[in-house]
Amino acid sequence: MKKEKFINKIRISEPLILDSSKILTEYEIAYETYGKLNKKKSNAIFICHALTGDQFCTMKNPVNNKNGWWSTLVGPGKVIDTNFFFVICSNVLGGCMGTTGPESLNPETKKPYGLKFPVITINDMVKVQNKLVDALNIKKLFAVIGGSMGGMQALEWAASFGHRVHSVVPIASSYRHSAQNIAFHEIGRQAIMADANWKKGAYYDKKKYPKRGLSVARMIAHITYLSESALQRKFGRNLQNSKFFSFEFETEFQIESYLKHQGISFVERFDANSYLYITKAMDYFDLSIKKGGLTNAFKDKNLSYCFITFSSDWLFPTSETKTIIRSINQSNTKVSFAEIKTDKGHDAFLLDEPNFHSTLKSFIKGQKKKLKI
Repeated sequence: MKKEKFINKIRISEPLILDSSKILTEYEIAYETYGKLNKKKSNAIFICHALTGDQFCTMKNPVNNKNGWWSTLVGPGKVIDTNFFFVICSNVLGGCMGTTGPESLNPETKKPYGLKFPVITINDMVKVQNKLVDALNIKKLFAVIGGSMGGMQALEWAASFGHRVHSVVPIASSYRHSAQNIAFHEIGRQAIMADANWKKGAYYDKKKYPKRGLSVARMIAHITYLSESALQRKFGRNLQNSKFFSFEFETEFQIESYLKHQGISFVERFDANSYLYITKAMDYFDLSIKKGGLTNAFKDKNLSYCFITFSSDWLFPTSETKTIIRSINQSNTKVSFAEIKTDKGHDAFLLDEPNFHSTLKSFIKGQKKKLKI
């Protein structure tokens, strides 16, 4: 059954000028909402998803019938309580779950964009989210919350649309992508482009997709989401189905089997070109050069911040967040910060991590009291 049947969209029929100076004459935004907007429209939280996420952050994802990617955190009675809050989550620009991206039809050619889709940035994604908030007739959000790339979007909201947000919660994220992170992304992109079925991005009508390349890209990326101690604890050097080496080139170690499973399952739900575009947007992200320095980027004193990091996250280490906090402190803006001790690595923000959940719950409770909602 086609996924479009389950996707809510709005069409924006006005030009969007991208950071590249290219223009999208029209575009669609796929989104989901959870809970009810109150009469004062003061209880809206915008959740920004990570690289491979989508708008189905909680409840059952009707496309694949699996739990939403943040169901541990968002829902009735949970940390982000949809009995109280009106939660908005949209698929990012360039994505492959309904928002305009490389697999969307180009209105000029009536064929999928492919690589004719313009290169985008995190700021472009947030400009589209801002248009969605306009369409929902919400003047100011209670909070913008996101992990990993979602945290980048949250920071962009603070820098570009701070007047529309009361509080920002970047989790396991940074104000820029490091050289190491760019390197891992480039290896993944090269794996996709080396796949014979990629066809320079023009594979949509070929019935053959660059699954092998995308699978390898996912396997590479997934290593960065885990810590060495977590890998050792979960898999060690354990063999999958034997006590002895086979002395053949087959899947023997449990970690090999795990990574192959991650790659195979990923290609069934994600588009290879979207992976290229979104990783490039993350690589371009650097608020320290875009806004004339971090202090200028976060100069809105009316914003409240809550930064959360994880001690074993080597993809977005705590030191990166502390750099942001030092810049924000120069403007005497109130900042909350917590480093959660865990060995689960970067992906801890997606897992049932009690100290993380209690930290976020306390911050939200404090903001509710402050804003009297």
